[in-house]
Amino acid sequence: MNSFKAIVIKEQQDEVVYGVEQISEEQLSQGEVLVKVAYSSINYKDMLAVQKKGGVIRDYPMIPGIDFSGTVVHTADDRFQEGQEVIVTGFEMGMSHTGGFAEYARVPAEWVVPLPKGLNLKDAMVFGTAGFTAALSIQALEQNGMDPKNDPALLVTGSTGGVGSVALQILSKIGYTNVTALVRKDHQVEVAKSLGATQVIFPNDLGELKKPLNKQKFDYVLDTVGGDVASVLIPQISYGGSMSMCGNAAGLQLTATVLPFILRGINLLGIDSVNVPIEKRGAIWDKMASDWNITQTTLTDEVSLEQVPDTIEAIKNGEHLGRTIVNCQNA
Repeated sequence: MNSFKAIVIKEQQDEVVYGVEQISEEQLSQGEVLVKVAYSSINYKDMLAVQKKGGVIRDYPMIPGIDFSGTVVHTADDRFQEGQEVIVTGFEMGMSHTGGFAEYARVPAEWVVPLPKGLNLKDAMVFGTAGFTAALSIQALEQNGMDPKNDPALLVTGSTGGVGSVALQILSKIGYTNVTALVRKDHQVEVAKSLGATQVIFPNDLGELKKPLNKQKFDYVLDTVGGDVASVLIPQISYGGSMSMCGNAAGLQLTATVLPFILRGINLLGIDSVNVPIEKRGAIWDKMASDWNITQTTLTDEVSLEQVPDTIEAIKNGEHLGRTIVNCQNA
């Protein structure tokens, strides 16, 4: 194989720098399956990966990109065939194992999910890690009682970001009609409504964390930001309700008392998309390819490898909307 393009992150003089380079196959991490990458996607974790002390990259140099879709070009595992279309998300991708921001990626066979019928390679990354996380969140909430037949009052935080924007659309498609979106800026209001929100509120509308129990406003919360936002919301969840949690953009710390849990019986549901067992991933992707497929209406932007830094900067500055996919074969 000739050299090919990849984004490479390096440490130089105590600084983290990154950009597109020509690399060889020998610079890829080990694995049984070599894939010609068609698309990757840009997630909040990818933004952290290129920051000094971002807490994502463990060793340098490293190719970032925590997901990709593409076509198998070589496999040492008979579960896959050359020419097969596949998806990889999570595990150690883009952290300690070279990731998806490249024209080729090599991964362990146990990380690979066959592309489900109903999705093409581009659609798969319109979902990407963010969509996979949104689907896991909705599944967890439904397993804890959330049902459109009961017309529950729902809240989605970070509603115009990657996870939140996909979650709003899936919830709308599968019949939820009382969905509130939490936004931070005025221009996000119409975006959230276009994605399926029936009401839109701002952080100031949530009030402050003054009492261990507050007025019961939401039956279920799909939280993508954590921190103070999640802390304020826990006392507002209705009796027997639940909150899923999958992000930390608003902070790592959580302030709470036991009262909402022991007096209202609420549930806090942690969502991890990184280490979901491979045997459970296929069922989620099948849902996303069929009943939960919102790829044709998703707010999506497509960039080349060279344009990735612009999107990274937008995410860092809180200016990014929807999903951005990376066309890794765009010369």
